[in-house]
Amino acid sequence: MVTAVPEWTKTDKGPGSLTLWGCPPDPRRHNTAVLVGFTAVTNLADGVVKMALPLLAAQLTGSPAQVTAVSLTLTLPWLLIALHIGVLVDRFDRRRLLWGANGMRLAAMGWLTASAMTGGVTVGRLFTAGAILGVADVLASTSASALVPAAVPAARRERANAWMVGAETVGQEFAGPFVGGLLLAAGTGLALGVTSASYALATLSLLLLVGRFRAATPAPDAAPVSVNSRIAEGMRFLWRDRVLRTLSLIVAVLAAVWGAWLALMPLYAKQVMELGPQQYGIVLSALGVGGLAGAVTVTWVNRLLGARWAMFADLIGTATMVALPALTTSIWAVAAGAFLGGMGGTLWTVNARTITQRVVPDEMLGRYGAAARLFSFGAMPLGAALVGLLAELGGMRLAFGVFAVATAATLVPFLRNVTQSALRSR
Repeated sequence: MVTAVPEWTKTDKGPGSLTLWGCPPDPRRHNTAVLVGFTAVTNLADGVVKMALPLLAAQLTGSPAQVTAVSLTLTLPWLLIALHIGVLVDRFDRRRLLWGANGMRLAAMGWLTASAMTGGVTVGRLFTAGAILGVADVLASTSASALVPAAVPAARRERANAWMVGAETVGQEFAGPFVGGLLLAAGTGLALGVTSASYALATLSLLLLVGRFRAATPAPDAAPVSVNSRIAEGMRFLWRDRVLRTLSLIVAVLAAVWGAWLALMPLYAKQVMELGPQQYGIVLSALGVGGLAGAVTVTWVNRLLGARWAMFADLIGTATMVALPALTTSIWAVAAGAFLGGMGGTLWTVNARTITQRVVPDEMLGRYGAAARLFSFGAMPLGAALVGLLAELGGMRLAFGVFAVATAATLVPFLRNVTQSALRSR
């Protein structure tokens, strides 16, 4: 007996291409795997770089200012050029910009590798390479974030964002520093060369992306608009939307809190908690494990609580992370707080990205993303500076307590402005 195939399942592509309602498979179905792979490889390489460059600087000079300045070159471009990069991302093909960013990375790492092989690495060269890598990071991160809506169907973005954030966490917090330490122990040239190869592999993977990745361009007869005007347009869009404005301001507070915790915890762990390096590693590992747990469970948490309450959980988790060191010196309590902070941070990041990709017009994703990151990356060093001042004046426990109160102060604005109805209307 032959069973007839319903008309609504037939396509004209042969017996192997029957699909529901006659729709052909989405050609973008493999893009998520490509983006996750690209994110994993580049963040692994970034983790190695962020560990290797300061260590190389420490081998060349005993000046704390010069060593920290090398680290600063990797992050300072976020404050200096992020908004201008956002304009580029909204004007040009975002995949090509990713190629360009990785080309810059390859050039910088190739130059350092060649210098290491000939014994010519200097602090000045580390400054130069760090600055190039920092600019490339801004360009790559902004382009990749803006590219997701064109690469991944809306129904799959939450999962894609979760996997990408998980890949970032594993690369930056776990694998990158660990692999970097092993590679540096084997030889500077080997560490830099493997990092270069990783960036090259990530560049090639972008060839597998399917789709159109350039934002809508103005009509040919449209009046030219200056770069500053385009930047202002992106900032106005962020500021006029109540939900996006609230999220950005809260992110600034959370980023300052994270900057403060990361800056003060090493000294607090040593002097107050009296922890050794291995015990301190437990606390830092808890932070990373929490971030990974958030990436694995975010879809389940969103189904159980909804995106709004999942993001609210981050506020509670971050407040707990900074409040516990003010209340106790127990390593397990502080590590538990770090776990909750790391998990909450991932829940927030995944949901914030998904909301942004749904709400912000494609032609403004670059500028919006750059402006939003300016709030967070700009606040982290401010938090680090403020917590140091507070610790000097009133002690480290008081400093942690102040930042716990600051986090708690975000609860009311979040509940008032980020409502269920506001999120449902997007």
